[in-house]
Amino acid sequence: MNPKEVQGVRDGENGMTEVTLTLSDALAQEARAAGLLTPQALETMLREQLRKQRVGELFTAMEKMAAVDDPPMTEAEIQAEIEAARAERRARRS
Repeated sequence: MNPKEVQGVRDGENGMTEVTLTLSDALAQEARAAGLLTPQALETMLREQLRKQRVGELFTAMEKMAAVDDPPMTEAEIQAEIEAARAERRARRS
């Protein structure tokens, strides 16, 4: 197992999860000295990484949409799609 991988994740009480990391001594000492092993610092780093991943996924989706060669829908076509979806939803309810 890679020494930087998470070895254990355990659900705790009150909506909290305990995570155990195995790091090399040198990395752990450096991270501790930089204040990066506190719960607050780790939470900040994880949230930032998750945000970066979401942004990356958004750009990937935008690139896929830009690659579509269909002409854009007109306002009338969009309105027709909306009305059709609403009619379908009403039909399912009755």
